[in-house]
Amino acid sequence: MAHQPSDQPRAGALVLASASPRRLDLLAQIGVTPALISPADIDETIRVLTGGKAESVRAYVHRLATEKAQVVASRFPGQFVLGADTAVCVGTRILPKTETVEEARVCLTLLSGRAHRVYSGVCLVAPGGTARTTVVETRVKVRHLNVEATQAYLASGEWQGKAGGYGIQGLFARHIISLSGSYTNVVGLPLYETSNLLTGLGWQAPS
Repeated sequence: MAHQPSDQPRAGALVLASASPRRLDLLAQIGVTPALISPADIDETIRVLTGGKAESVRAYVHRLATEKAQVVASRFPGQFVLGADTAVCVGTRILPKTETVEEARVCLTLLSGRAHRVYSGVCLVAPGGTARTTVVETRVKVRHLNVEATQAYLASGEWQGKAGGYGIQGLFARHIISLSGSYTNVVGLPLYETSNLLTGLGWQAPS
């Protein structure tokens, strides 16, 4: 279902501007199946603002979700395009999508024994060009991770490519003390808000 230059779904179809299998699975939970998957492949570098201060995590996920949706919407005029981005932050520090064991170890050390926040930006661009973006926040508290717990999770490999170095839907669930807000937001796509965007802008599932 990856984008090919000749691919053009039916008018008013839904295009997902993400290659994340988690987002595809989440959409399936609410009966939404994109007609096409077309990743945006944009630069996800955090912007440094005037004065040297980095953009806030809310601004960051709002911007990336909007940019992803708009980039892909330019490829598919006449379609609905859904873009999303999720970030994990400790204080004001945005944690990376971990690609190495050491990156994951640093993230787990920062998360251990404290609360953090997960933010997702979700943007839907309608066929006429109207775009709506929302940002969802969830607070998550993690128990203290001793050396054995950290090593076991690193050995599982579940951290690979995950924002903040963990996936709540897997083995890491045993370390979650509490969660306040949207669970599906932490997985990668807040379904209640996404469903509202689709309904509000007039997307209809094919009969």
